[in-house]
Amino acid sequence: MARGRVTRLTACDVRFPTSLGAHGSDAMHTDPDYSTAYVTLETDAEDGLKGYGITFTLGKGTEVVVCAVNALAPHVLNKDLGDIVGDFRGFYRQLTSDSQLRWIGPEKGVVHLATAAILNAVWDLWAKQEGKAFCTLLCWQDPRTLSSCIDFRYISDVLTEEEACEILQKNQAGKKEREAQMLTQGYPAYTTSCAWLGYSDDRLKQLCTEALKGGWTRFKVKVGADMQDDVRRCGLIRDMIGPEKTLMMDANQRWDVPEAVEWMARLAEFKPLWIEEPTSPDDILGHAAISRALAPLGIGVATGEQCHNRVIFKQLLQARALQFLQIDSCRLGSVNENLSVLLMAKKFGIPVCPHAGGVGLCELVQHLIIFDFISVSASLENRMCEYVDHLHEHFKYPVLIQKACYLPPKDAGYSTEMKEESVKKYQYPDGDVWRKLLAAQGK
Repeated sequence: MARGRVTRLTACDVRFPTSLGAHGSDAMHTDPDYSTAYVTLETDAEDGLKGYGITFTLGKGTEVVVCAVNALAPHVLNKDLGDIVGDFRGFYRQLTSDSQLRWIGPEKGVVHLATAAILNAVWDLWAKQEGKAFCTLLCWQDPRTLSSCIDFRYISDVLTEEEACEILQKNQAGKKEREAQMLTQGYPAYTTSCAWLGYSDDRLKQLCTEALKGGWTRFKVKVGADMQDDVRRCGLIRDMIGPEKTLMMDANQRWDVPEAVEWMARLAEFKPLWIEEPTSPDDILGHAAISRALAPLGIGVATGEQCHNRVIFKQLLQARALQFLQIDSCRLGSVNENLSVLLMAKKFGIPVCPHAGGVGLCELVQHLIIFDFISVSASLENRMCEYVDHLHEHFKYPVLIQKACYLPPKDAGYSTEMKEESVKKYQYPDGDVWRKLLAAQGK
């Protein structure tokens, strides 16, 4: 049972200078510094446990998210954790419906990123108090309890609370077997670490060779900046991994709709499973048009990492605008909103292949996708979770990959807790790393 009154909320700006090595670079984000607005919740409970929450950013702007977290803090402070968990839907609505702050949302943008960080910390603290890994806590909740965490406002035309309960209830059968399968085999993953757009050919070849030796069979390559360069790089990767392994492509919103169709028609020879974020993440009908055009080529459309909220996902599903749905653990309003999207995807029969990487996204989303398999989809068909081999060493409970699969986390909590020394060292702008970098840059 969740316990304790929230007595303190702190938020800090933690940034890693990944741009120095072109890690994370793509056609639209050429110099990202992987960062997080890092939230800590403390209560007056005698156990002394703390909840940690993150939301992923790319450097500049993290300080704005921290400001938004602090603006939302009054909705959390002095609240009893048991009351929050006991009315999770009401608490979610309180955070997202502040009559003034919602004006700079609602349920999107900076305020929603801040909401995710706070809610992630709440879920982490509750799981720790229960002494369970978060995915285990989630998997074995009563269907009615889980449904009561979801805000069905704006999506009840597609998914009602009763339908959500029915899906969860139906999948009670076989849960123990699926949990055992995850414990022994893990959840299939794909790697994005080999082919960031800023990497040289030599670096790309080296990383692909290492990944193949490590048992990876699914690879994603960044595209979209230059057609001829994409043809060359995709050919290089396809030659290295061979015809039988799976290749995906990611344009990170670079193209207009006709351009996306033309570009992918040229890259179709490399047999990509999907093109990810081919155009603006807000262009639902554009994604639908691209999906129709690429279907004869056997190329699916994947999107979701910058999808604002459950309403946009609802419309993407209604419009048949995607063949692979990519939830994000920090872009949406934490677990509460991701639950609704997982359930809608199940109803529409669309596989979920989460976005991960960044700072802590792998750590968080592993819980959600394992829950999806055990309690919602009950399927691994056309499903895999992204993995990026960056920054895990800064987390107290990092992901564990074995044979290109995520093994279920065993430590209590949501795997969000970072090492204290890492937070201190990389806090912006006063951490040791940034003081030195900024001094060298004359700032």
